[in-house]
Amino acid sequence: MKQFISKINTRMGFFFLLVFLFWLKTLLAYFADFSLGVSGVFQWFIMLINPLAITFLLFGLALYAKRAKFFYPLIILIDFGNSLLLYLNVIYYREFSDFMTINTMLGYSKVDQGLSGSSLALTQPHDLLFWLDLVIILVLMLMRKIKFDRNPLPKRLGFQVTSLSVLLFGFNLMFAEIDRPQLITRTFDRTYIVKYLGLDAFTVYDGAKTEQTSKMRSSATKSELKTVKKYVRGHYAKSNKKYYGIAKGKNVIVIHLESFQQFLIDDKVEGQTVTPFLNKIYHSKSTYSFSNFFNQVGQGKTSDAENMLETGTFGLSQGSLFAQLGTDQTFQAAPAILKQEQGYSSAVFHGNVASFWNRNNVYKNMGYQYFFSASYFDTSGDKSTGYGLKDKLLFKDSIKYLQYLQQPFYAKYITVSNHFPFDLDKEDSSFKVPDTGNTSVNNYFRTANYLDQSVKEFFTFLKKSGLYDNSVIILYGDHYGISNSANKNLAKTFSQDSSHFKSYGSDPVDNWTDWDNTQLQRVPLMIHVPGVKNGGINKEYAGEIDVLPTLLHLLGINSKKYMLFGTDLFSSQHDQVVAFRNQDFITPNYTSISGTIYDNSTGQIVTPNKTLKKQIAKDQKKVNKQLSMSDSLNEKNLLRFYTPKGFKAVNSQLYNYANGLQKELKIQKKLGLKSTSMYSKNRDRSLEDLYKTDAPEATHSKSKNNRIQITNPDSNSDD
Repeated sequence: MKQFISKINTRMGFFFLLVFLFWLKTLLAYFADFSLGVSGVFQWFIMLINPLAITFLLFGLALYAKRAKFFYPLIILIDFGNSLLLYLNVIYYREFSDFMTINTMLGYSKVDQGLSGSSLALTQPHDLLFWLDLVIILVLMLMRKIKFDRNPLPKRLGFQVTSLSVLLFGFNLMFAEIDRPQLITRTFDRTYIVKYLGLDAFTVYDGAKTEQTSKMRSSATKSELKTVKKYVRGHYAKSNKKYYGIAKGKNVIVIHLESFQQFLIDDKVEGQTVTPFLNKIYHSKSTYSFSNFFNQVGQGKTSDAENMLETGTFGLSQGSLFAQLGTDQTFQAAPAILKQEQGYSSAVFHGNVASFWNRNNVYKNMGYQYFFSASYFDTSGDKSTGYGLKDKLLFKDSIKYLQYLQQPFYAKYITVSNHFPFDLDKEDSSFKVPDTGNTSVNNYFRTANYLDQSVKEFFTFLKKSGLYDNSVIILYGDHYGISNSANKNLAKTFSQDSSHFKSYGSDPVDNWTDWDNTQLQRVPLMIHVPGVKNGGINKEYAGEIDVLPTLLHLLGINSKKYMLFGTDLFSSQHDQVVAFRNQDFITPNYTSISGTIYDNSTGQIVTPNKTLKKQIAKDQKKVNKQLSMSDSLNEKNLLRFYTPKGFKAVNSQLYNYANGLQKELKIQKKLGLKSTSMYSKNRDRSLEDLYKTDAPEATHSKSKNNRIQITNPDSNSDD
């Protein structure tokens, strides 16, 4: 011990101690938290050495400090910063099964305002080990057990360590390229970069890519739009005459089912049907349902889903388009299209703060007339969770605003109760949860059941108020609720419902694969059109990118002039190759995951024959093209150079989300007898009393001390 203390009481000894401890912490994250897909001795060797080069490089910066009073604070600060980066990635990965990009970090303040409910739930006991070394070292330094070495270091030592770091990284990169050629140039997957080069190297690499994107955007020219426009025109699928215009003039109500996965439909646990009402809607002859509809979100999660449904373009390959580009992005989105084509008014109802995902700016650029966020609702006490107003209360309390919207209207409801970590008060639900060994998975069924009840209450109101018959109602799941890391726990519930075995194999828990994870990326899409009788369950493969062209054609609006990357779901030309944001894809016959091909009929890996290889290469090229064209359009903001005939560019300065109710009333008063709002149609009588809910918070007040109050601190501002 004395020899050890004497070693670390030298600067180089202290340097190597911190490098060693950080290397151990990185390996802890690799083994305990990240799923890097390591196989074979060579990959294990690369993974074990990949943290060393950049760690030596970063910590070695302190060796350039000649004086001890600069060296020690600097190396501790570097250690703290790197530990923070590592730990934030651990927390982020547990929720998103992905790594934090520079765009994610830059947009963190936009996202963090609504994330108060999940951070604590994502922590685990071993997290203490990410910080324990720093605490112990600081305590030992304060106790003078570790003493400052005031002897000057050799002048070239810093340079020598830097050179060694570069040499080590060169060897690391060489080994990586041997096992995975074109790792850097083709960027197969962010996981590959971390697995082969380490988390710090990934962050630097991502920063370079982010800067490259920034330069592309600033130097973009109008001529670059021609390539994208040519692609969109060539990818267009003409409408099906049988369905074109069948919903023309109807109100459009979009219900965003937070974290709701397709397997919940018709699912049973503990002898209970999880979503009885949504099952009824799904099987209704007035509903066009899609059983092979996939989420296509990236790191933007909910915001990516919104972007696809509103604009018909993909989210970004890294980060959130809403958070990073949305403030000054040019959109040609559903609210503006419907307003200019058919005179629709528009509104969003969401019980979280307006700035969450930068919505307060994005919605203005999309042309949304109203945004009723948390500042318009009572979110105090048990009325809210960490993500905002509970769903039953959101639907109920929205009626005071919905009733004054001029018809036809385009209204979107963003639910939140079915959001990780799936917390719900006991009095809100008596649903019996299964025991899977994972609390979040267990509670997921309870919050999904609560969401189902919330939607049922809203539908009851729509029928009582007369809105139901004059509306098309779109219900869709935005993304997965259960992350890949917890899917084996989820699979334990499948034994209670044998219908799942057809999709996930005869023994889903023990034989779970990446193919099974991909199958669980299905989310529901239900287009409910009261009055139609030819609905049913469609088996076409599709994704969220396909919703907007489908909706426009149902409303009798030709989508051809707009820059949409999906195709009409009812068209005979609909493209059934579904692209995922990481360039994997799925078709009716097979699934491609990081280059591995699975047969959809068996779920087994297949070795493609010559014919299948040719088809896979063709489909992969199609996927890459679709994603790259969308990225070019969005990253370079090319829509600023294109205005479709008859469309007027949205002026965001005309939109102000303060005093929404007063603005509705002002418009109603101005229109007088020409007002088409529900309130006017009801002879100037409120419809709020028609809404019935069993939500306990709606009937009595509870303590306000055990919940976070979700309010907008800038409720009096222009936003």
